[in-house]
Amino acid sequence: MFSKARITPDIKDLLKQFFPLLVAIALQQLIALTVNLVDNVMLGAYDETAMSGAALVNQIQFMLQQLVMGAGTGIAVLGAQYWGKGQTNPIKKVISIGLRFSLAAGAIFCALTALFPTQSVALFTDDPAIIEAGASYLSLMCWTYLIYSVSAVLMFSLQSVQTAFIGTVMSACTIVINATLNYIFIYGNFGAPELGIQGAAVATLTSRTVELLIISIYIFFIDKKLKTKPADLWHFDSSYLNTYFHTALPVMITGGLWGVSQAVQTMILGHISAQTIAANGIASVIFQIFVCFGFACANTSSIMIGKTIGSGRDDLVKPYARTMQVIFVIMGIISGSLILIFKGPIISIYNITPETADLTNSFLTTLGITGMFSCYEFPTESGIIGGGGDTKYAAIVDNSFMWLWTIPASAISSFVLGWPPEVTFWILKSDQVLKCIPNFIRCNRYKWVRNLTEEGSGEKRKFWSL
Repeated sequence: MFSKARITPDIKDLLKQFFPLLVAIALQQLIALTVNLVDNVMLGAYDETAMSGAALVNQIQFMLQQLVMGAGTGIAVLGAQYWGKGQTNPIKKVISIGLRFSLAAGAIFCALTALFPTQSVALFTDDPAIIEAGASYLSLMCWTYLIYSVSAVLMFSLQSVQTAFIGTVMSACTIVINATLNYIFIYGNFGAPELGIQGAAVATLTSRTVELLIISIYIFFIDKKLKTKPADLWHFDSSYLNTYFHTALPVMITGGLWGVSQAVQTMILGHISAQTIAANGIASVIFQIFVCFGFACANTSSIMIGKTIGSGRDDLVKPYARTMQVIFVIMGIISGSLILIFKGPIISIYNITPETADLTNSFLTTLGITGMFSCYEFPTESGIIGGGGDTKYAAIVDNSFMWLWTIPASAISSFVLGWPPEVTFWILKSDQVLKCIPNFIRCNRYKWVRNLTEEGSGEKRKFWSL
Protein backbone atom coordinates (compact mmCIF):
# COMPACT_ATOMS: atom_id res chain seq x y z
CA MET A 1 0.00 0.00 0.00
CA PHE A 2 2.67 2.48 1.08
CA SER A 3 5.20 1.78 -1.67
CA LYS A 4 2.67 2.40 -4.42
CA ALA A 5 1.44 5.75 -3.06
CA ARG A 6 3.80 7.87 -5.18
CA ILE A 7 3.48 11.65 -5.36
CA THR A 8 2.34 11.90 -8.97
CA PRO A 9 0.58 14.97 -10.45
CA ASP A 10 -2.76 13.23 -9.85
CA ILE A 11 -1.87 12.58 -6.21
CA LYS A 12 -0.81 16.21 -5.81
CA ASP A 13 -4.21 17.27 -7.17
CA LEU A 14 -5.89 14.94 -4.66
CA LEU A 15 -3.92 16.41 -1.76
CA LYS A 16 -4.73 19.97 -2.86
CA GLN A 17 -8.43 19.17 -2.69
CA PHE A 18 -8.36 16.76 0.27
CA PHE A 19 -6.68 18.84 2.97
CA PRO A 20 -8.62 22.12 2.60
CA LEU A 21 -11.87 20.14 2.68
CA LEU A 22 -10.62 18.09 5.64
CA VAL A 23 -9.71 21.20 7.64
CA ALA A 24 -13.12 22.81 7.01
CA ILE A 25 -15.06 19.68 7.99
CA ALA A 26 -12.84 18.94 11.01
CA LEU A 27 -13.12 22.49 12.34
CA GLN A 28 -16.89 22.31 12.00
CA GLN A 29 -16.98 19.07 14.00
CA LEU A 30 -14.45 20.36 16.53
CA ILE A 31 -16.49 23.47 17.21
CA ALA A 32 -19.64 21.37 17.58
CA LEU A 33 -17.85 19.22 20.18
CA THR A 34 -16.74 22.38 21.95
CA VAL A 35 -20.38 23.48 22.18
CA ASN A 36 -21.21 20.26 24.02
CA LEU A 37 -18.18 20.74 26.26
CA VAL A 38 -19.25 24.31 27.11
CA ASP A 39 -22.77 23.10 27.97
CA ASN A 40 -21.41 20.42 30.30
CA VAL A 41 -18.94 22.74 32.01
CA MET A 42 -21.44 25.57 32.55
CA LEU A 43 -24.23 23.28 33.75
CA GLY A 44 -21.75 21.36 35.90
CA ALA A 45 -20.70 24.61 37.58
CA TYR A 46 -24.37 25.41 38.22
CA ASP A 47 -25.69 22.09 39.49
CA GLU A 48 -24.50 18.47 39.14
CA THR A 49 -28.06 17.14 38.91
CA ALA A 50 -28.82 19.53 36.05
CA MET A 51 -25.69 18.39 34.24
CA SER A 52 -26.68 14.74 34.69
CA GLY A 53 -30.19 15.40 33.37
CA ALA A 54 -28.85 17.17 30.30
CA ALA A 55 -26.34 14.36 29.71
CA LEU A 56 -29.14 11.78 29.61
CA VAL A 57 -31.16 13.89 27.17
CA ASN A 58 -28.06 14.05 24.98
CA GLN A 59 -28.33 10.25 24.64
CA ILE A 60 -31.64 10.81 22.83
CA GLN A 61 -30.06 13.52 20.68
CA PHE A 62 -27.22 11.14 19.81
CA MET A 63 -29.60 8.50 18.49
CA LEU A 64 -31.34 11.08 16.29
CA GLN A 65 -27.97 12.33 15.04
CA GLN A 66 -27.07 8.83 13.86
CA LEU A 67 -30.32 8.53 11.87
CA VAL A 68 -29.93 12.00 10.37
CA MET A 69 -26.33 11.18 9.51
CA GLY A 70 -27.58 8.15 7.59
CA ALA A 71 -29.98 10.34 5.59
CA GLY A 72 -27.20 12.86 4.99
CA THR A 73 -24.72 10.17 3.94
CA GLY A 74 -27.09 9.04 1.20
CA ILE A 75 -27.07 12.60 -0.12
CA ALA A 76 -23.28 12.94 0.24
CA VAL A 77 -22.46 9.68 -1.55
CA LEU A 78 -24.88 10.16 -4.46
CA GLY A 79 -24.33 13.91 -4.61
CA ALA A 80 -20.55 13.57 -4.83
CA GLN A 81 -20.88 11.15 -7.76
CA TYR A 82 -23.25 13.45 -9.62
CA TRP A 83 -20.92 16.36 -8.81
CA GLY A 84 -18.11 14.40 -10.45
CA LYS A 85 -20.29 14.07 -13.56
CA GLY A 86 -20.98 17.80 -13.51
CA GLN A 87 -24.71 17.27 -12.96
CA THR A 88 -26.38 19.35 -10.24
CA ASN A 89 -30.05 18.86 -11.02
CA PRO A 90 -30.07 15.22 -9.79
CA ILE A 91 -28.36 16.36 -6.58
CA LYS A 92 -31.30 18.65 -5.81
CA LYS A 93 -33.70 15.75 -6.29
CA VAL A 94 -31.63 13.54 -3.99
CA ILE A 95 -31.56 16.32 -1.38
CA SER A 96 -35.35 16.51 -1.51
CA ILE A 97 -35.62 12.78 -0.80
CA GLY A 98 -33.02 12.83 1.97
CA LEU A 99 -34.66 15.82 3.61
CA ARG A 100 -37.95 13.92 3.88
CA PHE A 101 -36.26 10.93 5.55
CA SER A 102 -34.39 13.17 7.99
CA LEU A 103 -37.40 15.36 8.79
CA ALA A 104 -39.52 12.27 9.42
CA ALA A 105 -36.96 11.03 11.97
CA GLY A 106 -36.83 14.46 13.61
CA ALA A 107 -40.63 14.68 13.76
CA ILE A 108 -40.94 11.26 15.41
CA PHE A 109 -38.31 12.08 18.04
CA CYS A 110 -39.87 15.50 18.63
CA ALA A 111 -43.40 14.12 19.04
CA LEU A 112 -42.44 11.27 21.37
CA THR A 113 -40.24 13.38 23.64
CA ALA A 114 -42.71 16.29 23.70
CA LEU A 115 -45.56 13.97 24.72
CA PHE A 116 -43.52 11.79 27.08
CA PRO A 117 -40.55 13.81 28.42
CA THR A 118 -40.52 12.20 31.86
CA GLN A 119 -40.86 8.67 30.53
CA SER A 120 -38.13 9.31 27.95
CA VAL A 121 -35.60 10.36 30.60
CA ALA A 122 -36.69 7.56 32.94
CA LEU A 123 -35.46 5.04 30.36
CA PHE A 124 -31.91 5.94 31.41
CA THR A 125 -32.18 6.39 35.18
CA ASP A 126 -34.43 5.86 38.19
CA ASP A 127 -33.16 8.91 40.12
CA PRO A 128 -36.24 11.20 40.62
CA ALA A 129 -34.21 14.42 40.79
CA ILE A 130 -32.32 13.68 37.58
CA ILE A 131 -35.53 12.61 35.83
CA GLU A 132 -37.22 15.86 36.82
CA ALA A 133 -34.29 17.97 35.62
CA GLY A 134 -33.96 16.01 32.39
CA ALA A 135 -37.69 16.23 31.64
CA SER A 136 -37.59 20.00 32.17
CA TYR A 137 -34.67 20.26 29.75
CA LEU A 138 -36.26 17.93 27.20
CA SER A 139 -39.54 19.87 27.13
CA LEU A 140 -37.70 22.59 25.17
CA MET A 141 -34.93 20.54 23.58
CA CYS A 142 -37.46 18.38 21.73
CA TRP A 143 -38.12 21.25 19.29
CA THR A 144 -34.45 21.38 18.32
CA TYR A 145 -34.83 17.91 16.81
CA LEU A 146 -36.97 19.28 13.97
CA ILE A 147 -34.55 22.12 13.32
CA TYR A 148 -31.45 19.91 13.43
CA SER A 149 -32.94 17.34 11.05
CA VAL A 150 -33.20 20.06 8.38
CA SER A 151 -29.97 22.00 8.93
CA ALA A 152 -27.80 18.88 9.12
CA VAL A 153 -29.11 17.52 5.80
CA LEU A 154 -28.54 20.88 4.10
CA MET A 155 -24.97 20.82 5.43
CA PHE A 156 -24.38 17.35 3.96
CA SER A 157 -25.76 18.65 0.67
CA LEU A 158 -23.14 21.39 0.48
CA GLN A 159 -20.36 19.01 1.48
CA SER A 160 -21.24 16.77 -1.45
CA VAL A 161 -20.20 19.60 -3.82
CA GLN A 162 -17.07 20.38 -1.77
CA THR A 163 -18.49 23.39 0.06
CA ALA A 164 -17.67 22.99 3.74
CA PHE A 165 -16.47 26.36 5.02
CA ILE A 166 -20.03 27.56 5.69
CA GLY A 167 -20.36 24.77 8.23
CA THR A 168 -17.37 26.15 10.12
CA VAL A 169 -18.91 29.64 10.10
CA MET A 170 -22.24 28.22 11.22
CA SER A 171 -20.68 26.23 14.07
CA ALA A 172 -18.58 29.21 15.21
CA CYS A 173 -21.71 31.36 15.44
CA THR A 174 -23.42 28.58 17.37
CA ILE A 175 -20.76 28.32 20.06
CA VAL A 176 -20.69 32.10 20.60
CA ILE A 177 -24.48 32.35 20.83
CA ASN A 178 -24.82 29.22 22.94
CA ALA A 179 -22.11 30.17 25.45
CA THR A 180 -23.41 33.74 25.77
CA LEU A 181 -27.03 32.72 26.29
CA ASN A 182 -25.98 29.96 28.69
CA TYR A 183 -24.20 32.57 30.81
CA ILE A 184 -27.24 34.82 30.73
CA PHE A 185 -30.09 32.36 31.29
CA ILE A 186 -28.55 29.55 33.35
CA TYR A 187 -27.24 31.91 36.03
CA GLY A 188 -29.64 34.85 35.54
CA ASN A 189 -27.04 37.46 34.54
CA PHE A 190 -27.70 40.92 33.07
CA GLY A 191 -31.10 41.06 34.74
CA ALA A 192 -32.40 37.90 33.05
CA PRO A 193 -34.32 35.31 35.08
CA GLU A 194 -32.26 32.42 36.51
CA LEU A 195 -33.63 29.47 34.53
CA GLY A 196 -31.01 26.84 35.36
CA ILE A 197 -31.25 23.80 33.10
CA GLN A 198 -34.12 25.34 31.14
CA GLY A 199 -31.82 28.28 30.42
CA ALA A 200 -29.41 25.87 28.73
CA ALA A 201 -32.30 24.54 26.64
CA VAL A 202 -33.30 28.09 25.64
CA ALA A 203 -29.70 28.77 24.58
CA THR A 204 -29.49 25.58 22.52
CA LEU A 205 -32.87 26.14 20.86
CA THR A 206 -31.89 29.69 19.91
CA SER A 207 -28.49 28.67 18.55
CA ARG A 208 -30.04 25.83 16.51
CA THR A 209 -32.53 28.29 15.02
CA VAL A 210 -29.69 30.63 14.03
CA GLU A 211 -27.86 27.63 12.49
CA LEU A 212 -30.84 26.88 10.28
CA LEU A 213 -31.15 30.54 9.24
CA ILE A 214 -27.46 30.75 8.28
CA ILE A 215 -27.43 27.54 6.24
CA SER A 216 -30.78 28.39 4.57
CA ILE A 217 -29.67 31.88 3.57
CA TYR A 218 -26.44 30.49 2.14
CA ILE A 219 -27.94 27.59 0.21
CA PHE A 220 -30.88 29.59 -1.21
CA PHE A 221 -29.28 32.99 -1.88
CA ILE A 222 -25.47 32.73 -1.92
CA ASP A 223 -24.41 29.27 -3.14
CA LYS A 224 -23.47 29.29 -6.84
CA LYS A 225 -22.91 25.56 -7.29
CA LEU A 226 -26.30 23.99 -6.64
CA LYS A 227 -28.41 27.17 -7.03
CA THR A 228 -31.13 25.57 -4.94
CA LYS A 229 -34.57 27.13 -4.53
CA PRO A 230 -37.17 26.21 -1.88
CA ALA A 231 -39.32 24.70 -4.64
CA ASP A 232 -36.50 22.25 -5.45
CA LEU A 233 -36.72 20.77 -1.97
CA TRP A 234 -40.51 20.63 -2.07
CA HIS A 235 -40.57 18.71 -5.37
CA PHE A 236 -40.36 14.92 -4.98
CA ASP A 237 -38.94 12.78 -7.81
CA SER A 238 -39.49 9.09 -7.06
CA SER A 239 -37.16 7.98 -9.88
CA TYR A 240 -34.21 8.54 -7.53
CA LEU A 241 -35.86 6.92 -4.51
CA ASN A 242 -34.66 3.35 -5.04
CA THR A 243 -30.99 4.26 -5.42
CA TYR A 244 -31.14 6.65 -2.48
CA PHE A 245 -32.96 4.11 -0.34
CA HIS A 246 -30.35 1.40 -0.95
CA THR A 247 -27.54 3.87 -0.25
CA ALA A 248 -28.87 5.54 2.89
CA LEU A 249 -30.86 2.76 4.60
CA PRO A 250 -27.84 0.65 5.67
CA VAL A 251 -26.24 3.72 7.23
CA MET A 252 -29.47 4.68 9.02
CA ILE A 253 -29.89 1.15 10.39
CA THR A 254 -26.27 1.06 11.52
CA GLY A 255 -26.59 4.49 13.10
CA GLY A 256 -29.73 3.55 15.00
CA LEU A 257 -28.19 0.34 16.30
CA TRP A 258 -24.99 2.21 17.13
CA GLY A 259 -26.99 4.64 19.27
CA VAL A 260 -28.59 1.71 21.10
CA SER A 261 -25.18 0.08 21.59
CA GLN A 262 -23.78 3.25 23.18
CA ALA A 263 -26.62 3.20 25.71
CA VAL A 264 -25.89 -0.47 26.44
CA GLN A 265 -22.18 0.27 26.87
CA THR A 266 -23.02 3.06 29.32
CA MET A 267 -25.19 0.62 31.27
CA ILE A 268 -22.37 -1.94 31.39
CA LEU A 269 -19.88 0.60 32.71
CA GLY A 270 -22.48 2.15 35.00
CA HIS A 271 -22.96 -1.23 36.69
CA ILE A 272 -19.37 -1.09 37.97
CA SER A 273 -19.24 2.21 39.90
CA ALA A 274 -20.05 5.93 39.83
CA GLN A 275 -16.33 6.63 39.35
CA THR A 276 -16.35 4.50 36.22
CA ILE A 277 -19.22 6.53 34.76
CA ALA A 278 -17.41 9.79 35.48
CA ALA A 279 -14.12 8.52 34.07
CA ASN A 280 -15.81 7.26 30.91
CA GLY A 281 -17.58 10.60 30.44
CA ILE A 282 -14.36 12.61 30.74
CA ALA A 283 -12.30 10.23 28.59
CA SER A 284 -14.93 10.11 25.83
CA VAL A 285 -15.08 13.91 25.45
CA ILE A 286 -11.27 14.22 25.36
CA PHE A 287 -11.03 11.37 22.86
CA GLN A 288 -13.60 12.90 20.49
CA ILE A 289 -11.73 16.21 20.44
CA PHE A 290 -8.29 14.69 19.78
CA VAL A 291 -9.45 12.34 16.99
CA CYS A 292 -11.63 14.98 15.33
CA PHE A 293 -9.36 15.36 12.30
CA GLY A 294 -8.94 11.61 11.96
CA PHE A 295 -12.69 11.02 11.98
CA ALA A 296 -13.32 13.96 9.63
CA CYS A 297 -11.27 12.01 7.08
CA ALA A 298 -14.35 9.81 6.60
CA ASN A 299 -16.53 12.63 5.25
CA THR A 300 -13.66 14.03 3.20
CA SER A 301 -12.62 10.75 1.60
CA SER A 302 -16.25 9.85 0.88
CA ILE A 303 -16.68 13.05 -1.12
CA MET A 304 -13.36 12.66 -2.96
CA ILE A 305 -13.95 9.01 -3.88
CA GLY A 306 -17.56 9.64 -4.90
CA LYS A 307 -16.56 12.57 -7.10
CA THR A 308 -13.79 10.52 -8.74
CA ILE A 309 -16.10 7.61 -9.55
CA GLY A 310 -18.81 9.93 -10.82
CA SER A 311 -16.35 11.66 -13.16
CA GLY A 312 -15.47 8.30 -14.72
CA ARG A 313 -11.81 8.42 -13.65
CA ASP A 314 -11.56 4.74 -12.75
CA ASP A 315 -7.80 4.93 -13.16
CA LEU A 316 -7.53 7.27 -10.17
CA VAL A 317 -9.58 5.27 -7.67
CA LYS A 318 -6.80 2.83 -6.72
CA PRO A 319 -4.01 5.40 -6.20
CA TYR A 320 -6.41 7.75 -4.42
CA ALA A 321 -7.58 4.98 -2.06
CA ARG A 322 -4.01 3.94 -1.29
CA THR A 323 -2.91 7.52 -0.65
CA MET A 324 -5.84 8.24 1.64
CA GLN A 325 -5.14 5.09 3.65
CA VAL A 326 -1.61 6.40 4.27
CA ILE A 327 -3.13 9.70 5.44
CA PHE A 328 -5.44 7.83 7.81
CA VAL A 329 -2.54 5.93 9.36
CA ILE A 330 -0.57 9.15 9.88
CA MET A 331 -3.62 10.89 11.37
CA GLY A 332 -4.13 7.96 13.72
CA ILE A 333 -0.53 7.98 14.96
CA ILE A 334 -0.66 11.74 15.57
CA SER A 335 -4.07 11.67 17.30
CA GLY A 336 -3.28 8.70 19.52
CA SER A 337 0.13 10.06 20.47
CA LEU A 338 -1.36 13.44 21.46
CA ILE A 339 -3.86 11.71 23.74
CA LEU A 340 -1.08 9.76 25.45
CA ILE A 341 1.12 12.86 25.80
CA PHE A 342 -1.48 15.30 27.14
CA LYS A 343 -3.76 12.99 29.16
CA GLY A 344 -2.01 13.82 32.46
CA PRO A 345 -2.20 17.62 32.23
CA ILE A 346 -5.81 17.46 31.02
CA ILE A 347 -6.94 15.17 33.85
CA SER A 348 -5.35 17.52 36.38
CA ILE A 349 -7.80 20.25 35.32
CA TYR A 350 -10.77 18.26 36.63
CA ASN A 351 -11.81 18.33 40.26
CA ILE A 352 -12.25 14.57 40.67
CA THR A 353 -11.30 11.92 43.23
CA PRO A 354 -7.95 10.10 42.91
CA GLU A 355 -9.78 6.87 42.03
CA THR A 356 -11.66 8.57 39.20
CA ALA A 357 -8.45 10.23 38.00
CA ASP A 358 -6.68 6.87 37.88
CA LEU A 359 -9.52 5.30 35.93
CA THR A 360 -9.63 8.26 33.53
CA ASN A 361 -5.88 7.91 32.97
CA SER A 362 -6.29 4.19 32.25
CA PHE A 363 -9.24 4.78 29.90
CA LEU A 364 -7.32 7.48 28.00
CA THR A 365 -4.37 5.11 27.63
CA THR A 366 -6.72 2.62 26.03
CA LEU A 367 -8.25 5.27 23.78
CA GLY A 368 -4.84 6.63 22.83
CA ILE A 369 -3.80 3.21 21.56
CA THR A 370 -7.09 2.11 19.99
CA GLY A 371 -7.58 5.62 18.57
CA MET A 372 -4.62 5.04 16.27
CA PHE A 373 -6.58 2.17 14.73
CA SER A 374 -9.94 4.00 14.84
CA CYS A 375 -8.56 6.77 12.62
CA TYR A 376 -7.78 4.12 9.99
CA GLU A 377 -10.69 1.70 10.20
CA PHE A 378 -13.52 4.26 10.38
CA PRO A 379 -12.61 6.49 7.40
CA THR A 380 -11.59 3.43 5.38
CA GLU A 381 -14.92 1.74 6.02
CA SER A 382 -17.28 4.72 5.91
CA GLY A 383 -15.22 7.07 3.75
CA ILE A 384 -13.51 5.10 0.99
CA ILE A 385 -15.71 2.00 0.84
CA GLY A 386 -18.95 3.81 1.71
CA GLY A 387 -18.11 6.73 -0.58
CA GLY A 388 -17.47 4.23 -3.33
CA GLY A 389 -21.12 3.20 -3.14
CA ASP A 390 -20.95 0.14 -0.87
CA THR A 391 -22.71 1.35 2.29
CA LYS A 392 -24.01 -2.13 3.14
CA TYR A 393 -20.50 -3.34 4.00
CA ALA A 394 -20.15 -0.91 6.93
CA ALA A 395 -23.56 -1.94 8.26
CA ILE A 396 -22.62 -5.63 8.23
CA VAL A 397 -19.15 -5.22 9.73
CA ASP A 398 -20.08 -2.69 12.44
CA ASN A 399 -23.10 -4.61 13.68
CA SER A 400 -21.33 -7.98 13.52
CA PHE A 401 -18.43 -6.84 15.68
CA MET A 402 -20.62 -4.81 18.03
CA TRP A 403 -23.37 -7.31 18.75
CA LEU A 404 -21.48 -10.60 18.31
CA TRP A 405 -18.29 -9.62 20.15
CA THR A 406 -18.06 -6.24 21.89
CA ILE A 407 -21.37 -6.14 23.80
CA PRO A 408 -21.52 -9.81 24.90
CA ALA A 409 -17.81 -10.01 25.80
CA SER A 410 -17.86 -6.79 27.83
CA ALA A 411 -21.10 -7.82 29.56
CA ILE A 412 -19.51 -11.13 30.57
CA SER A 413 -16.42 -9.27 31.78
CA SER A 414 -18.48 -6.91 33.93
CA PHE A 415 -21.49 -8.93 35.11
CA VAL A 416 -20.20 -12.53 35.17
CA LEU A 417 -16.45 -12.49 35.69
CA GLY A 418 -16.29 -9.22 37.63
CA TRP A 419 -13.09 -8.14 35.91
CA PRO A 420 -11.68 -4.64 36.63
CA PRO A 421 -13.24 -1.72 34.72
CA GLU A 422 -9.96 -1.22 32.85
CA VAL A 423 -10.31 -4.69 31.30
CA THR A 424 -13.97 -4.19 30.42
CA PHE A 425 -13.13 -0.86 28.81
CA TRP A 426 -10.40 -2.51 26.71
CA ILE A 427 -12.93 -5.07 25.48
CA LEU A 428 -15.43 -2.32 24.64
CA LYS A 429 -12.86 -0.62 22.40
CA SER A 430 -11.23 -3.76 20.97
CA ASP A 431 -13.45 -3.78 17.89
CA GLN A 432 -11.68 -0.62 16.69
CA VAL A 433 -8.50 -2.68 16.34
CA LEU A 434 -10.11 -5.85 15.03
CA LYS A 435 -12.09 -4.11 12.26
CA CYS A 436 -8.87 -2.87 10.68
CA ILE A 437 -8.23 -6.36 9.28
CA PRO A 438 -11.43 -6.86 7.21
CA ASN A 439 -11.51 -3.17 6.27
CA PHE A 440 -7.95 -3.29 4.91
CA ILE A 441 -8.69 -6.44 2.92
CA ARG A 442 -12.00 -5.13 1.55
CA CYS A 443 -10.62 -1.71 0.67
CA ASN A 444 -7.65 -3.06 -1.29
CA ARG A 445 -9.68 -5.54 -3.31
CA TYR A 446 -11.69 -2.66 -4.85
CA LYS A 447 -14.92 -4.66 -5.18
CA TRP A 448 -16.76 -1.75 -3.54
CA VAL A 449 -16.52 0.62 -6.53
CA ARG A 450 -20.02 1.29 -7.83
CA ASN A 451 -21.21 4.11 -10.02
CA LEU A 452 -24.61 4.83 -8.55
CA THR A 453 -25.44 7.47 -11.15
CA GLU A 454 -25.54 5.08 -14.11
CA GLU A 455 -28.26 2.71 -15.26
CA GLY A 456 -28.01 -0.48 -13.24
CA SER A 457 -26.48 1.45 -10.41
CA GLY A 458 -25.44 -0.43 -7.35
CA GLU A 459 -24.01 -3.34 -9.31
CA LYS A 460 -20.30 -4.06 -8.97
CA ARG A 461 -18.43 -3.20 -12.11
CA LYS A 462 -16.58 -6.09 -13.74
CA PHE A 463 -13.46 -3.95 -14.11
CA TRP A 464 -12.93 -4.20 -10.36
CA SER A 465 -13.61 -7.90 -9.88
CA LEU A 466 -10.76 -10.11 -8.75
